[in-house]
Amino acid sequence: MHESPAEHLLSLLLPLHYFYAQQDCDFPLVEFLDSGEVPQPQNSLLVHDLDMTSTLTRFHGVDLSLNVLSSEQSEDYMIRMVVLERADNGMPVEFGAIGIHLNKLERPMRDAVIAKEAPFGGLLEKYEVEFCSSPKGYFRINADQLIGDALQVECHTGLYGRCNELTDPEGFSLADIVEVLPLLNT
Repeated sequence: MHESPAEHLLSLLLPLHYFYAQQDCDFPLVEFLDSGEVPQPQNSLLVHDLDMTSTLTRFHGVDLSLNVLSSEQSEDYMIRMVVLERADNGMPVEFGAIGIHLNKLERPMRDAVIAKEAPFGGLLEKYEVEFCSSPKGYFRINADQLIGDALQVECHTGLYGRCNELTDPEGFSLADIVEVLPLLNT
């Protein structure tokens, strides 16, 4: 049985969908977009092949901290719903969900991920892990109560995000990520 294009796009949201299913909540309205349909300034922050932690750190000019809203872990896999926040004032700069393949990480980084010490992208940099970032889709999502509270925006606010996969140099998946940005001033 083959996956339809619509099913494929929706499967990209699985890390986030997992937490909605856990809470028995309806998933917010999502519209997938071509990269050129993502408006500025969100386009410059989403449409690239870099990790979001370093991109948002450069954009905001300050280190980011990790606020883990929920997580679950097995021996080889961790999934967590997070907010990345400015370290200087705690303002949210990204909401998302990430599924991390722990078995692909060296022990020191694996331990740091499990300890929830810092954003995944920051740990990749700290532990000098080689990786490739491959955005798989871009979308517009209407904030619901969960996303609105996390990003400090009103419900039904249209926000933009992307689905991304980080792989090691051999192409094995390190993480699948759904990333949503708050409203940004133009």
